[in-house]
Amino acid sequence: MSTIGSLVFCTDCGSLLDGSVGDPTRILLCDVCGARNKDTVPKTIVSESKPGTFPSTLRAKRSAIQTLTAADKRTEAVIEKLCPKCDRKEMFFSAVQLRSADEGSTIFFSCVCGYKETQNN
Repeated sequence: MSTIGSLVFCTDCGSLLDGSVGDPTRILLCDVCGARNKDTVPKTIVSESKPGTFPSTLRAKRSAIQTLTAADKRTEAVIEKLCPKCDRKEMFFSAVQLRSADEGSTIFFSCVCGYKETQNN
């Protein structure tokens, strides 16, 4: 019989054995192959690693306090559209279904200069 963590497996077929209590005088019968296995104390292996052992950019960003910039708060997509106010070549947009389902959606455009525009599809 072999053990992995708190699970006990049959040495002949590798099936999971039921009813292990860690009593070495007890015999566990395998339901699959019928092999008789001694019940042993399951071995638990604990491993620890230091936080710096596996460097991660995600872990480096994690902190108790998060600081969001204006760019992080933007949820709109960017489209190539000329802003009539500042002549910038890109504007932000988002689509929202404001009317009934069989009608088109409303597109909201906005620019960093503050100009806003809507378009009904």
